[in-house]
Amino acid sequence: MHREHTMPSMFILLSVLAAGFGAPRRCEPGDEALGRCRIPEEENAACTDMALAYCQDVPYSSIMFPNIIGHRNRVEAELGAEYLLMSVMHGLLNGECSEELRLLGCSVLAPRCQAGRMLKPCRSSCEAVRKGCSHAFEGIEMAWPYFLDCDRFFVSDQEGCYDPLSQFKARQQIAYANFTDEPSTIIQFTYHTNAQMWSTLKRTAAKCAHISRTYSIGRSVEGKDLLVIEFSNNPGEHELLEPEMKYVGNMHGNEVLGRQLLIYLTEYLCSEYLLGNERIQTLINTTRIHILPSMNPDGYELAAAEGHIFNGWTSGRRNTQNIDLNRNFPALTSVAYSRHRYRRFRVDHIPIPDSYWFGQVAPETYAVMKWIRSVPFVLSASLHGGELVVSYPFDFSRHPQEDKMHSPTPDEQVFKQLARTYADAHAEMANNNTDRCGGSFTNRRGIINGAEWYSFAGGMADFNYLHSNCFEVTVELGCDKYPSEEALYPEWKRNKESLLSFMEAVHQGIKGVVRDQHGNGIKGATISVRGIRHDITTAEDGDYWRMLTPGMHILTVTASGYSKAVKRINLPRSMSRAGRVDFVLKKVPYEPDVDDLYIPGMETYERFDPYNQFQSYTQRELGENGEERQEKPWWWAYFTQSGNSAPTWLLRN
Repeated sequence: MHREHTMPSMFILLSVLAAGFGAPRRCEPGDEALGRCRIPEEENAACTDMALAYCQDVPYSSIMFPNIIGHRNRVEAELGAEYLLMSVMHGLLNGECSEELRLLGCSVLAPRCQAGRMLKPCRSSCEAVRKGCSHAFEGIEMAWPYFLDCDRFFVSDQEGCYDPLSQFKARQQIAYANFTDEPSTIIQFTYHTNAQMWSTLKRTAAKCAHISRTYSIGRSVEGKDLLVIEFSNNPGEHELLEPEMKYVGNMHGNEVLGRQLLIYLTEYLCSEYLLGNERIQTLINTTRIHILPSMNPDGYELAAAEGHIFNGWTSGRRNTQNIDLNRNFPALTSVAYSRHRYRRFRVDHIPIPDSYWFGQVAPETYAVMKWIRSVPFVLSASLHGGELVVSYPFDFSRHPQEDKMHSPTPDEQVFKQLARTYADAHAEMANNNTDRCGGSFTNRRGIINGAEWYSFAGGMADFNYLHSNCFEVTVELGCDKYPSEEALYPEWKRNKESLLSFMEAVHQGIKGVVRDQHGNGIKGATISVRGIRHDITTAEDGDYWRMLTPGMHILTVTASGYSKAVKRINLPRSMSRAGRVDFVLKKVPYEPDVDDLYIPGMETYERFDPYNQFQSYTQRELGENGEERQEKPWWWAYFTQSGNSAPTWLLRN
């Protein structure tokens, strides 16, 4: 069930629960110790029949008040934020761990009464649930509830306790005994609101904390986080010789299928890794994967407000500044074309012209550009909708008056191989008989040069290639930009293998380390391939990755202040992993090469936002005292509607 469908009913439930006025005010946790209130002398403990609606199916019928946390009767317990949390837990956590948590909470709020005395739940049961379910709370940025504190409210086996989950575990064992298939990943194929998307990403990262983390690369015009989830065997760190790749979805807000596929992909990678899927474990252990499901969350909200039935071809496509993000990057392709006549000019690492910063730069574009510059990406794909094809650079025609002219990069063969990797693994894309969406792709087997399809400037794929080491293709997932919810599972089946195969393609070509004679990595060394006018540079520790097709290649490595090194290599077609080619450069006195051709404006690669016009995009809003203002999480409204004191103990900070 969608969270957007459950929220109205939850708010009605809150209103009903808050309807009982006149109940005595109870001390909140910690208030008495701070002198804010005084708990009256405890009433005589007494057994009573089970009366809490959410605890009717526990394996006992007699409970005791006051309960373990001091509620004196049923009314006081039902008006508490603790009981309110239990009643909405299923919706908040999207069903994850909700049954275990409910039974555990009932053992505290409605403790078992036996032979006239309270029987407390076992600490071991609490600790097992917390170990298995804490990630669900972390995923929605909620603190572990204080009343489920295993040390405070639960006791050891030696003290005499009972397991509140005994019947639940017995039912599970019976279910598992009847389940003959291997454990598998379970994904809920529904649409996600922005809040649900962020929650899913954070919950997934918490569940697989040893291989995953989330981080924000910036904010949209309306202040929404551009949240990325990373998968790696060492999340947060670049490892020597481990290639990095990225997926970007929902660049156009109304093209939503890619956004959903990437959300499902994050859940799949986490679950399959934990289940021992060797392919997924190998992929994550050898690759650093970054996934940005939504580059345009503002546009998505506009498209989602209309829904898939009424959504037009363009509603929500642009951001809220009315900027098409895939036309907003620096137009470096025209710079490359204008300078190709220079004999020694290379089509790589072209600086951003200062004039670009005098135009309108979207915060989403700014964030992605900084991201591309800060991470040594090797491979990337941007997921779109409206056609069924993979297009590759250049997207801008080499002749301004020709809208459909084949305009290849120096790495044409590599790009065709990458595009073919996705299209061939897709269930329908490479089939020439597959119905298309109006475009003519006869005998192209699902791939096309972008400018030959239609030409446009300022695209993200061209920027990746011309400004960094990254090779990016554009994947058009189908004619329907906003398919019905029933189509999401079939689309996942059609695209899953393509998504996995494309990530594995980052291991094609060669990789290595460029070092000096002392074994130190050389940052910024240039790796050239004879016959291809596109160089790549080494990362911080001197490691590099060069996408190449099979065959004979001559490599040249240069670095300022070092001698030049040349190697000839042969890449056989049978190689399944990148070949290792290292270089050692000798230190030499630096002498400018008089033959170097000076090209005006080409010395400014490090200049980014030179006039600090857009620095505010990366700054967080500050409070009155200069501290970073903390926004309340999306679920906070569930509790403020009740009229009782807000449960600040659920806030993580």
